[in-house]
Amino acid sequence: MKKLILFVASVAMLLSCTNSKNPTVMDSVFNNILTRVSVRDFTGDKISQAQIDTLLRAAMAAPSAMNHQPWAFIVVTEDSLLAQLGETFPYSRCANHPACAIIPCGDLSKAIEGDGQAFWINDVSAATQNILLAAHAMGLGAVWTGLHPTNRYMQAQQLLGLPEHIIPLCIIPIGVPNEQPEIKDKYNTDNIHYNQW
Repeated sequence: MKKLILFVASVAMLLSCTNSKNPTVMDSVFNNILTRVSVRDFTGDKISQAQIDTLLRAAMAAPSAMNHQPWAFIVVTEDSLLAQLGETFPYSRCANHPACAIIPCGDLSKAIEGDGQAFWINDVSAATQNILLAAHAMGLGAVWTGLHPTNRYMQAQQLLGLPEHIIPLCIIPIGVPNEQPEIKDKYNTDNIHYNQW
């Protein structure tokens, strides 16, 4: 109960610190960010193509270094391939009945050349967060499960038939939630430093 009270207080404080011209939209956005949770178990119900398109539109609205947009997205809807992902990557939660999985990838052919090439990781991470937030806003559940930089990404490349220049960052299983994880207040002032350490 104490955690819930602290969480509600922090949401109220956050909302009071802004002067948005549209408080309804602002409240909705902050509520979506602060109440998003990782959902790891799904009902198995399918979602529509329109919902998948909305998630992908949200992903591609993310910022990217020099607007290179070095991303590609593999959408897995076939049950047999979801099962293979679940067997190959047990922590991906793809065996837990998601409606689909989206695999955000870096497309090195679109990445900045030279020292800036690794910025694709930041860009695809931003797109991944947008998918998670959009899924939550739509009443769906999702969880970020990592592939890159471990060797797992190469297994995913092989399983999905990806060319060498397409690097899968993570797997996001998405579906109708079959659980209601507790909302966590992760705000911690120990992690904040102004101007210098």
